[in-house]
Amino acid sequence: MSTAFSMAPLFRQSIGFDRFNDLFESALRSNEAGSSYPPYNVEKHGDDQYRIVIAAAGFHEEDLELQVERGVLTVVGGKRERSAENVTYLHQGIAQRGFKLSFRLADHIEVKAASLINGLLHVDLVRIVPEEAKAKRIPINGLQPALQS
Repeated sequence: MSTAFSMAPLFRQSIGFDRFNDLFESALRSNEAGSSYPPYNVEKHGDDQYRIVIAAAGFHEEDLELQVERGVLTVVGGKRERSAENVTYLHQGIAQRGFKLSFRLADHIEVKAASLINGLLHVDLVRIVPEEAKAKRIPINGLQPALQS
């Protein structure tokens, strides 16, 4: 019997921790009643650049809302009113129901830009680590004592 404690569950649904397989699997499990709407990709474009691509077919920019609060990126797609349209659908395969997706962002991950192109919502993320949080190399000087008395 192993007594090791796994930290893996703590990193689920996190962007910037490089645990994208866990992110994807966890998001599928945690959505309402197994729903996978809308489909999305999480991409890594470099050491410090990420992109979330959400299939938002049929949505306009004003139907979508992005918000970051306490390290959680939330994307909400609202359903438009169709009362003005006089359309009878014989088949409606393009879902336009409302949705809400949430992604926990790692420290120093910021939303850089968002764009809606050809029915795909692109959310670009970048890791910006402040100088005081970066690792610092300490030189070792063997000739002089560190403290003088």
